[in-house]
Amino acid sequence: MLLHIIADYGAGDLAFAEVVQRIKLHLPDAEPVLTPVPPFATLAAGFCVAQLGLNEAPAGTLIYHNVAPREDDSEARTDNAGERLAFARLPTGVRVMGVNAGYAFSFVRDLAEEVRYAAVPAEGSQFRSRDLFPQAAGAIALGRPDALAEKVPRGHMPAVPDHHLAYVDGYGNLKTTIAHPAGGMVSRSGEGVRLRVGQVEHEAVVSDGSFAVEPGQLAFAPGSSGWPTPQGEPVRFMELFLRGGNAWEAFGRPPIGAPVHMDHGDA
Repeated sequence: MLLHIIADYGAGDLAFAEVVQRIKLHLPDAEPVLTPVPPFATLAAGFCVAQLGLNEAPAGTLIYHNVAPREDDSEARTDNAGERLAFARLPTGVRVMGVNAGYAFSFVRDLAEEVRYAAVPAEGSQFRSRDLFPQAAGAIALGRPDALAEKVPRGHMPAVPDHHLAYVDGYGNLKTTIAHPAGGMVSRSGEGVRLRVGQVEHEAVVSDGSFAVEPGQLAFAPGSSGWPTPQGEPVRFMELFLRGGNAWEAFGRPPIGAPVHMDHGDA
């Protein structure tokens, strides 16, 4: 059973090992694959959930995600309370379990066949993804009828924000939430645009493919990530790629969620 674990613990952090150990206690056949995202980056977590869950996957694949900034209530917390654990069933058959925090379910909100809260307390441990949630995830995965609670209202899952930085891959490519094609904002390949990510601006060349630019040029192109809708229509987003370099470094290491502004230029 393929088990994706998406969390903001940090690459190689002890927390990943503890969570894997606890999940395998309840799901001994699970084969964990770990995907770290930056601290509190629910937009990145949601992007990863969609990329892994809405593409073809082995039968029985599970996604377990935990990025919980505890921003659902600004008041002082009692007993380490936080956002609730939720469950989604995707058209691919992939099942998703994770904290309904920020944008964690936003990319799959409109495509999921079912989204429900899990029948598990939202408080009782500082480390809920180790101490409370694995047992609930195991019960859901095994199909126990008492493992799920009420449906998650659509309004409890915000829409994907337009024109923001969603994910930075290991090469420093900036994956944005600007849909491809970019709403008429970019007319043709080879056109110059000026982009600002966070506080830094650079000129880029619109490209149909990242390698259709010269070394050292910044390309603004449809990215390699994306997924089909149940009707077979492709969903893709625009990406910033610095051939021979690192776009994230070039833009001053912007955080996940940074706004992306675009103007026509003369690149």
